[in-house]
Amino acid sequence: MPVDPNPVCRFVAEPPQEPLPDGRWAATLTRHFLGACDPLDEEEDGLGEPGEIVFHPDRTWHGRTYVPATTITSTGYELFGYVSYRPGGEDREPGEFAAVADFTTETAAENPGWELDLCEEVVGVWRGEHERSADMTLVWGRPLVGGGQIVTAELSGLTVDQCTLVEERFTLLAPDGYDGATLACKLFDAGGEELAQESLYEDDDE
Repeated sequence: MPVDPNPVCRFVAEPPQEPLPDGRWAATLTRHFLGACDPLDEEEDGLGEPGEIVFHPDRTWHGRTYVPATTITSTGYELFGYVSYRPGGEDREPGEFAAVADFTTETAAENPGWELDLCEEVVGVWRGEHERSADMTLVWGRPLVGGGQIVTAELSGLTVDQCTLVEERFTLLAPDGYDGATLACKLFDAGGEELAQESLYEDDDE
């Protein structure tokens, strides 16, 4: 086997372990997420009232589980972020909750050319060789074209994470910005045919 000239971490996060939140668990996560959203009113006038919170599949990395969330407000903003926590076990409940939230006016409704609706937040750093590092980035969203089954994260053509769609939603946790390479997300159908692709970054000519 040839030596890999550019080794980078791959598939570091556990695949989703739980169904999408509902009931009391969804209420708990909603409380934490909306608590992180409250300070945003001081940054932006007219954010409006949050709508229904949409949760995405969980991913666990470095001892914490991340559950992304989004909602569209009454004035058309999107609030996005995640709730993270230490997973529980047989004898203990999940704990050490933390939440992150932000807002944007760049929504899928305003961008009909999008193929994947993506949100992202950096949750850590992975250190590689020769002082190079990657931003461990939580990416979540939904496809805007039909027929998909799985979404991958690719770095310079190398697949570094993947997630099977759960109720047309996905969550990835992958290295970004390693040695100048940036993430792209791709949607595939059950036969492995690529249906859609989006970068985390706008093209230079946009």
